[in-house]
Amino acid sequence: MSDGYEWLEVESLDLEAQGVAHRASADGTAEGKGKVVFIEGALPGERVQSQISRKKNQWEQGTVTAIARESAQRVRPACPHFGLHAGACGGCKMQHLHPAAQVAVKQRVLEDNLWHLGKVRPGQMLPPIAGPTWGYRYRARLSVRHVPKKGQVLVGFHERKSRYVADMSTCPVLPPKVSALLPALRELMGGMSHRDRLPQIELAAGDDVVVLVLRHLEPLNDEDRQRLREFGRRHDVVWWLQPGGPDTVAPMDADGPTLSYALPEFGVTMPFKPTDFTQVNPHINRVLVERAVRLLDVQPDERAIDWFCGLGNFSLPLATRAASVLGLEGSAALVARARESATLNGLAARTSFEAANLFEIDTSRLVALGRAARWLIDPPREGAFALAKALAELHQAGQGALAAPVRIVYVSCNPATLARDAGLLVHQAGYRCSLAGVVNMFPHTAHVESIAVFDLESAAPPVPVA
Repeated sequence: MSDGYEWLEVESLDLEAQGVAHRASADGTAEGKGKVVFIEGALPGERVQSQISRKKNQWEQGTVTAIARESAQRVRPACPHFGLHAGACGGCKMQHLHPAAQVAVKQRVLEDNLWHLGKVRPGQMLPPIAGPTWGYRYRARLSVRHVPKKGQVLVGFHERKSRYVADMSTCPVLPPKVSALLPALRELMGGMSHRDRLPQIELAAGDDVVVLVLRHLEPLNDEDRQRLREFGRRHDVVWWLQPGGPDTVAPMDADGPTLSYALPEFGVTMPFKPTDFTQVNPHINRVLVERAVRLLDVQPDERAIDWFCGLGNFSLPLATRAASVLGLEGSAALVARARESATLNGLAARTSFEAANLFEIDTSRLVALGRAARWLIDPPREGAFALAKALAELHQAGQGALAAPVRIVYVSCNPATLARDAGLLVHQAGYRCSLAGVVNMFPHTAHVESIAVFDLESAAPPVPVA
């Protein structure tokens, strides 16, 4: 379905990296704006035509077909599988935009969400955290699909807006070693006994080891296991197997090496399993942890709480600076693993970990945990609404001193839920948003990671930003 000959001025990008434009107003005046149009492949500042695929009363959605004025920030995508054409890989959405401009777009998204959803303006914007834009993705889930019509097995990400697997031979966002393995992995999977029953390969790379986790719906025979071993020796990768749910993941051979990553600024080493949640981009994670700890500014005689602590990615570095750190997480298994990591790093005496449902935290539980001067909050996409709400309720009741920290550093993977929680903290819990900034954890995607600092109104001014 085509929209005809109307040229549209692209004003911005939305959260899905679509260009946002408006049709001419109904009365033809310059002051008004007509229906909004979301255009895949279009960039801010461009004048484009599009092919419309969806129409609603208030908006339309389409794909760019012609560009009369091209953005100065448009670049040639590095990946041959990126694009708007049929069969294009759907893993990235912004390769056609210069990486520095991608960061600027994400910062605008963060600022817009904070203001429009939370009515919050940070006192100062932090310099963006950015790093390598290629070869950064140390965690990935690759689909495996036997395609009889093509006479081969495909290994890669899904096509754009499709459940089909893209026909990929390379992937520049994966570590170069893994990207170069894609053709060999396709050949390997094609030679397995049950090639129709191998739905995915999960990648987990540590500082020294690359692990591939093979999900298999049928038992592997001895020949299949030998194929995997030979592949692993030839390409220096380690195979783990997953015959069932996540709890069934185990190394194929018991004497295999273990995964870990280092946080050298703090002398901490974090061991992890290939299916554990760890940050996709280890280069950015190191900088993020360093900045979060610096901004939290915990003192040697102070106690800190790390909410949604996971394996202790922030807890253990904080413990090298604070008198004590309490890490809270919803999974008892993760809590046990965090304790093990604390012991491994000689930090058991300065850390404690507890399992708790942080989505149902209330004022009584908050008070029972005891006051800590500093909080680090790193929730999943759902955010930390219950936690912010409990702080607000204590403040409204005049009991904020029982639990409220002087400073909160909030690390977010969803600007909308960060903005919602920021609204509660600022307008109902007695905090000001001193600092905020973006973290480009996922270059070439529309994902927005961010960090924000909240100070009690009565607290000292924020730490100067280097």
